[in-house]
Amino acid sequence: MVVLVTGSSKGIGRETIKKFASEGYDVVIHYNNSEREALSLQKEIEEYNVKSMVIKCDMSIEEDIKYMFKKVIDNFGTIDVLVNNAGVAIDTTFEDKTVENFRYTLSVNLIGPFVLSRLVGDTMYKNKKGTIINISSTNGIDTTYPESLDYDASKAGLISLTHNLATQYAPYVRVNAICPGWVNTPMNKDLDEDFKKVEESKILLNRFAEPKEIAEAIYNITISSYINDSIIRVDGGEKA
Repeated sequence: MVVLVTGSSKGIGRETIKKFASEGYDVVIHYNNSEREALSLQKEIEEYNVKSMVIKCDMSIEEDIKYMFKKVIDNFGTIDVLVNNAGVAIDTTFEDKTVENFRYTLSVNLIGPFVLSRLVGDTMYKNKKGTIINISSTNGIDTTYPESLDYDASKAGLISLTHNLATQYAPYVRVNAICPGWVNTPMNKDLDEDFKKVEESKILLNRFAEPKEIAEAIYNITISSYINDSIIRVDGGEKA
């Protein structure tokens, strides 16, 4: 079994690769800017004696995505699980938000997953098996911030994409989305401490998730053979 996790050099993606490798999956580690971290991850999972591949791809560029897909198929022959995890957030004040910000965020967070999912999904459908999991966010449902309106829109779009892909590739390919709330990832490492305390107070578990906990949810959805076309919150019981 082969899993491709985009944006897997850090955070949720890194822990997802480690989880799947520990379960015996061959893994594709994708990165765009963090080569050192990607290579260190490949070294870290050697203990599991699985096949691995590290590949660079700019998820905002269609030709890059097509090249990555071809290299993975050439190397492994198939992709059984796709986790669309790569994402960017360009938080600015509402007044400073630019069209360029918006376009780039949509390119990486939504259009890139569409391009890759179609390539992988077509292959899965021919093989009559496969699972696609999109990593959206509670920001795509009801946790909105004007500073993140482009990110929020991209994550809402990813939820819509999930429903459409599930319909397109039925009955052979299951497509689901996981919507984490706050997670202790590099993306959130510079949050103001007072702001973080306020946000934690809204969560029934009174803390942010660890990336490993989201990775466990991703794996559990992968092996749950009757969960399909579902949007699953993993937010510790966050209340607006």
